[in-house]
Amino acid sequence: QVQLVESGGGLVQPGGSLRLSCEASGIIFSNYDMYWYRQASGKGREWVATSTRDGNTNFANSVKGRFTISRDNAKNTVYLQMNSLKSEDTAVYYCKACRGPNEYWGQGTQVMVSS
Repeated sequence: QVQLVESGGGLVQPGGSLRLSCEASGIIFSNYDMYWYRQASGKGREWVATSTRDGNTNFANSVKGRFTISRDNAKNTVYLQMNSLKSEDTAVYYCKACRGPNEYWGQGTQVMVSS
């Protein structure tokens, strides 16, 4: 059974930082591209960042220069380091594992940026 479990969300003030984690089980993690998405209340799900199995990374323009993505294949975990957070970063953050037609999602972790 494949599971992706996100953690690290919470309430943070504007300008603050958070690090999200997503731990996978039931897959050969190093074979998968890993993604972070987010969904703000009343809006559609938005792609945030990618970490490919080949070691490449990509970011949405809205987070470029503020967020970094990294992975630890030994721990089956992908991270999203979020700095200089803004109110518009408030959302539920989801991780996704993808390899070919196989796609798995986590349950999400809430991030709220507010003073």
